Amino acid sequence: MIRSTGTLTSPKASQYLQQLCKHFAHKVEVSFDAHQGHVTLGSGPVALAATEHRLAITVTAPDLAALPQARQVIDKHLAIFAHREGFTTLDWDEPVEA
Repeated sequence: MIRSTGTLTSPKASQYLQQLCKHFAHKVEVSFDAHQGHVTLGSGPVALAATEHRLAITVTAPDLAALPQARQVIDKHLAIFAHREGFTTLDWDEPVEA
């Protein structure tokens, strides 16, 4: 398994975490509160963490080939909620073995 963490600096970090989790809950298993969330996507688990001004999302994929799609799913859905901030993509770190 490979994982990568993307971050967004925003005063709406907790709001975005909750919106993403509520959105995904219509199709997959989700648990969340105002500061953390867990989503079970087809590619693997996703962990979300929000502080006052920072959202961090860690995606897990079975291999390097599947990782871009997992990142894209998160970026695409977050763009729906964060478009007013000019959001396009999270600042993703280098992938590491999980």
